[in-house]
Amino acid sequence: MWCVGELGLTYERYDIGHRYGGNDTNEFLSMNPNGTVPVLRDDDGEPLWETGAILRYLASRYGSDAFWPKDILPRARVDKWAEWSKLNIALSFTGPIFWRVVRTAPSKRDEAAIQEAVTYLDRFLDIAEVQLSRGPFIAGEALSLADIQFGHILFRYVDIPIVRKARPALRRYYDALAARSAFREHVMVSYDELRVSD
Repeated sequence: MWCVGELGLTYERYDIGHRYGGNDTNEFLSMNPNGTVPVLRDDDGEPLWETGAILRYLASRYGSDAFWPKDILPRARVDKWAEWSKLNIALSFTGPIFWRVVRTAPSKRDEAAIQEAVTYLDRFLDIAEVQLSRGPFIAGEALSLADIQFGHILFRYVDIPIVRKARPALRRYYDALAARSAFREHVMVSYDELRVSD
């Protein structure tokens, strides 16, 4: 949704899965046999699923050359950071940290495992810190598809109660993202419904 917002696209959103249900219906499974979100249907085209594929489709069809370059080498540079973000940031944060902190009752949290996961994530965030000290965005001078893959994690990373290292370039980057209306609308949203309490 952040990508849709940044590209200024009109859309109709359906909340499916989790407390909304509907992802196990025949209609939904005919669009995505995995029963997972997101799913995108653009006009009357084939339904698309898997976040990376959806993002590359939107970027290719609607993005500017700065967002998703037409030239192969600059595009590969953006894609390199997008894939790096998905594999090293999102996967290292969502299950090992976010779920253990937010989706686990406080009395059942394994603080040692959370700290170990934070330490593991730190080595990748250190790479991001170096990269962001070179320019305003993760893949260069302009917001790109790589920022969508990397930056969407940061609201929850900054918001949850964990010990974080000081990273001035990452903080500057996050503050710049938080100033963007599409980021505020689609990323900086409450996740209270996901919280598990004792």
